[in-house]
Amino acid sequence: MRATTLLDRLRERAGECGLGPLGVAPIAPSDHARALGDWLERGYAASMTWMERTARDSVDLGRRFPWARTALVVAQPYLPYRGERHAQEGLVPHVARYAVGRDYHATLAERLERLAAFLAIEAPGARHRVYVDTGPVLERELAARAGLGWFGKSTNLILRGGDSWVLIGEILTSVELPPADAAPDRCGTCTACIDACPTAAITAPYVVDSNRCISYLTIEHRGPLPEGAPDTGDWLFGCDICQEVCPWNRKVAPVGDPDFRPLPAFAGTRLRDVARLDDAGFEERFRGTAFERPGRAGLVRNALLAAAATGDDEALEAAPAALADPDPGVRAAAARVLGETPDRTPRLPRNAGTARV
Repeated sequence: MRATTLLDRLRERAGECGLGPLGVAPIAPSDHARALGDWLERGYAASMTWMERTARDSVDLGRRFPWARTALVVAQPYLPYRGERHAQEGLVPHVARYAVGRDYHATLAERLERLAAFLAIEAPGARHRVYVDTGPVLERELAARAGLGWFGKSTNLILRGGDSWVLIGEILTSVELPPADAAPDRCGTCTACIDACPTAAITAPYVVDSNRCISYLTIEHRGPLPEGAPDTGDWLFGCDICQEVCPWNRKVAPVGDPDFRPLPAFAGTRLRDVARLDDAGFEERFRGTAFERPGRAGLVRNALLAAAATGDDEALEAAPAALADPDPGVRAAAARVLGETPDRTPRLPRNAGTARV
């Protein structure tokens, strides 16, 4: 019988911690440094200027972490439900599926820290650092190098057996472990994700222009949507379309993990509620969720635009008052949706005429 190795024990412990498949990648300069540079030069990072500031560290983790030798990379399945999103209740139809549960940053970080504590016992004196969608780490590339899957043409990671409904986290460690073999690209001639993208954000296989990406516009972009930006449709937060059409996802089963199941607040909340959110209401409903990233203003802006796209009159009733919102992005969205519904004759709130948009 083969003796168990440290990697065997780490994988077993990862499962006990509620983590998904675990792969190993060596800490080495990225093979995609030139591609990242070209992407940044084209302006495809949009307003995410931090990506340019951290690019050198991202493509060579050894610059920032000279002690690191290995990345333990986890691909966490999270699919909370199957079927048409429009059949779901409340906000769920308007939200990327990874965000309907507890904030995945906290969930994965806690589980990875437990795994890192186990590693510290197994390898006394070893250093480690946990990352979950933070810091200068090209996570999908690390996951691919760790043998967990391949880059889809949408740039999502697709696991070896199929399934792009995964989140990625990693432990950088000073422990040297044997690296995995890379998984072959199995997208073939399929262009389903490219063809289905409603804003043509996937400009070429494996290339996404953030300026046109609904996920970027509804989550990362602050303030009014840029002039010429595409419509974000009925999305309040993120976008799942490229994953919904991917053939590899046809047979993926929902996970039973309660941390990724829809929170009661999502079923009990409607666009009309979000469109009227104040700071206190936002904290009460969405503390501890991924919605903290765009914040109240981003969500209200998105809710007004989604209401216009879906003809949600109850949510649109909030637009006149939103003309006086302190956030320029909310004011601009309110002005836009009122202009796009000329049959409405709103009664503007007091001083709304002086609000800048």
